[in-house]
Amino acid sequence: MNITVWNEYRHEKENETVRNVYPDGIHQVIANFLEEAGHHVKTATLDEPEHGLTEAVLSETDVLIWWGHKAHDEVHEEIAERVKQRVLDGMGLIVLHSGHFSKVFKKLMGTTCDLKWREAGDRERLWVVDPTHPITEGLGSYLELEQEEMYGEHFDIPAPDELVFISWFEGGEVFRSGATFKRGNGKIFYFRPGHETYPTYHKPEIQQVIQNAVKWAANRNTPKHEYGNAKPLEEISKKR
Repeated sequence: MNITVWNEYRHEKENETVRNVYPDGIHQVIANFLEEAGHHVKTATLDEPEHGLTEAVLSETDVLIWWGHKAHDEVHEEIAERVKQRVLDGMGLIVLHSGHFSKVFKKLMGTTCDLKWREAGDRERLWVVDPTHPITEGLGSYLELEQEEMYGEHFDIPAPDELVFISWFEGGEVFRSGATFKRGNGKIFYFRPGHETYPTYHKPEIQQVIQNAVKWAANRNTPKHEYGNAKPLEEISKKR
């Protein structure tokens, strides 16, 4: 399938610690393992014209992966609306980590998407709470990350259609770390791990989740419905 991986690509340029973990950018690490899985992958970043998300790029994208953090406000409203409409039309969307605060995700959720956080290198345990879900294929009962940024409840999102992962953090908090939603003809998966200073996206288990999520979110055979004033399918009797 055709996948586009979008990343702000700011931390990697400005912060040496992040650059050491992701020298070619978070987007490139994700693109590499998806290409190895046989997908056609493009990358797009904030500072490209139209943020790399032109009408042509989005029209050819089956699933868009979104990572953002420090520059949510720099995403043009027109582009955020364009992405939202493509999701409603059937494009899959995977929102990673701090992408919860992106304009795109907030528009699709209709809430603040706020939460509590702590950057202290907490140990994180992601529990699989829906072992029958295709996003959990090939995983054990939990994933463990030695260090991650803590996200804690309450997470101001609508009730998910499906809850796939719940995280426990060393400091005591819990968080709904893997949640699915349907909007229009599109499917959305929010996946929490992925702070820029930790090598989270290099881990095989995390890569497996994203690969599974891409397959789940692809929706290329969605029926195209017509809206508005409709002619009857059958003849309507004039007798009353």
